[in-house]
Amino acid sequence: MTSKPFDTTALHAYLLLLPAFVLLVAFTHYPAVAALIDSFFSTPKGGRPSVWVGVENYEVMVNDPVFWKAATNNLWFALATIPLSIGLALTMALWVNERMTGRGFLRMAYFTPTVLPMVAVANIWLFFYTPGYGLLEQITGLFGLPSHNWLGDQRTALGAITLVTVWKEAGFFMIFYLAALQSLNPNLREAAAIEGASRWYFFRRVQWPLLMPTTLFVMVNAVINAVRMVDHVVVMTRGGPDNASTLLLYHLYEVGFKFWDTAYAAALTVVLLAVLASVALFQFFVLDRKVHYQ
Repeated sequence: MTSKPFDTTALHAYLLLLPAFVLLVAFTHYPAVAALIDSFFSTPKGGRPSVWVGVENYEVMVNDPVFWKAATNNLWFALATIPLSIGLALTMALWVNERMTGRGFLRMAYFTPTVLPMVAVANIWLFFYTPGYGLLEQITGLFGLPSHNWLGDQRTALGAITLVTVWKEAGFFMIFYLAALQSLNPNLREAAAIEGASRWYFFRRVQWPLLMPTTLFVMVNAVINAVRMVDHVVVMTRGGPDNASTLLLYHLYEVGFKFWDTAYAAALTVVLLAVLASVALFQFFVLDRKVHYQ
């Protein structure tokens, strides 16, 4: 009876996957499980070790007005940044995909904000929003409008950060749409032109359905970016005024590193991961069914 030869191909494949698997477990799965476990314990302080407290941290979260304020702000922030950045990215991609003079310069100009560090972008816009002599103040002054503290007003602080985020992300998403547009069969445009279809009809009936896989990918990234936004808040407003621009990740940062309540921060992390997982499942199992793949 001959023995079955050892399959070295499968072993080779698993060895190639091993580095990525180790990194995934070490920096994604293990921290998530550790945060879940820590959320059921108290924060160790001095000589007092952590003890089991059950769902006490989650009860504190439910009664925390700052958490609900941050959650509300993050919801409005996501509802504004996601459609605006995706719509602007698609518009820019459609424009720079056409044959025109200076097309390369336009592509570079649109993509430039993406390569700038987020802290540098926040500092640039901090100057734009400076009351009295900032760029925005100079523009509004030309129309006789009064000076306004855009980042110091509860009514405009969150909107000001939203504008910076859209400006930063639209160029990044544009690259994916531009690549998808260039991969479309040029015969489709010629056939539509022969049939007398307008540009809007061609976009709505042909291009947009074929761009849905790219839109789903961009949307997933936009949702993640909307939840993990913290750099601009730290540099520009620090959550103020009166938590008007506090987002969930910034609230988590303050709880964990400013107040050093690691147990409560772990509970916030678990809720944040649960929200992201729910949105991701909805996108892949509901929206993905409406996507047309070539």
